[in-house]
This record gives sequence, C-alpha cells and structure tokens, in this order.
Amino acid sequence: MLDFYFSATPNGLKIKLFLEETGLPYRVVPVSLSKGEQFKPEFLAISPNNKIPAIVDREPVDGGDPLPIFESAAILLYLAEKTGRLIPADMRGRYEVTQWLIWQVAGLGPMAGQIGFFNVYASEKVPYAIDRYTRETNRLYGVLDRRLAGREFVAGEFSIADIACYPWIVPHRAHGQNLDEFPNVQRWFASIGARPATRRAYASVQDTYSNPTPLTDAARRTLFGQTSTKL
Repeated sequence: MLDFYFSATPNGLKIKLFLEETGLPYRVVPVSLSKGEQFKPEFLAISPNNKIPAIVDREPVDGGDPLPIFESAAILLYLAEKTGRLIPADMRGRYEVTQWLIWQVAGLGPMAGQIGFFNVYASEKVPYAIDRYTRETNRLYGVLDRRLAGREFVAGEFSIADIACYPWIVPHRAHGQNLDEFPNVQRWFASIGARPATRRAYASVQDTYSNPTPLTDAARRTLFGQTSTKL
C-alpha cells in the first residue's frame, strides 16, 4: 500500500495516472496547497521541497522501513522499477524513456508552469513574460510534435515518458497553445485521453488552469510568496 500525497496539479496527476494504469493499491492523502498544508512539519519530513506529489511506500522493494519519495520523476522511476511496468527492461529503451522524462521535468513542465502562472494566476499582466513563456512553450510543443511524428508514443511503447508529459498538455489553452498547430501531439493527446486509466485519474478533477478558482490574498501569499526564510 502506498500513501499518495496529492493535489490535482499536473505533477500530482502524473502519479495518479501511473497508479491507475498499473492498479497499484494506494491511499490518497489530500494536500491543500492554498491552505498551506504543504508546509506542515509532517509533510516536510517526506517532501522537504514543500511540493506535491510525494509517496510513502509501506512495502518497499528492499523489505525495509516505509520509504518516502518526493519529486514526480523520482516517484515515476521508482514505481516503474518496482512494478516492472511502463519502462523498458533493456538499457537503450530505458534511457530513451528516461531522457524524455527528464526533458519534461527540466523543460516542458517549468516553461508551461510559468506561462500558466502569468496567464492565469499573476496579480498583474506582464506582457514581456507572457510573450517569453508562450514562445518557449510553443517551441517545446514543437519538439514533442516532431518526436511523435510516425510514433504512437514518445519512446516506443506507452511509458512513464507519456505519463509525465500528458498532464502538462491538458491545460494547453491556458498555455496559449492551439493543438491544431501540432497534429502529432493532438493525435497522441486524444489517444491517451481515451485510455480507461486516464479517465479514472481525471474523474472529478477540476482543470485549475482553464477554470481557476479566484485566489484570496492569503492564498496567493501562501502559493507564491515563499522565500528561503518565509514559508
């Protein structure tokens, strides 16, 4: 049984997608980010970067004490290795998947997250920032589109690379992107969206980018006002 610390962000939904695809038993522990629950000492003991997702595996592979893991890519790699699912067994296939997983966490996620912030959550419009991050996100959508030319999935068979990328394409409208411009991404996106596990993962999940809940000043300070000394 896994304890799964979750909020319905793209990174949180990556892990939910994996769990639904593999059928691993898990218990959701909701974390309200706007209420600051990510700063509670018991959560920081699991995720010192005060971010979701995080897991605690109560039946780890080595048979030892419960194992906490934070960072979505690390969680995906751990669970893929534990189950032998959604990552190739051969070295070349494994690194093909791993490099696209890292591409997502190093590029697509941060850039899409920035334009999502400036388009949806920023307290004022900053045209330079909106233009900068819209363009860079557009470039990254193009990278993914070219990768998917002639391929059903990002790295051969359906894998954690697809699971990592998909939740960051869901809010494409909030990113200022039109999937009609990226036909390979559009086809791939529709294919993954039709999977039963994807439907289960997204059931009752609000699209917080496309349909944002207005933030109070207190919630805005909690979500976006952290520094090294002020949590």
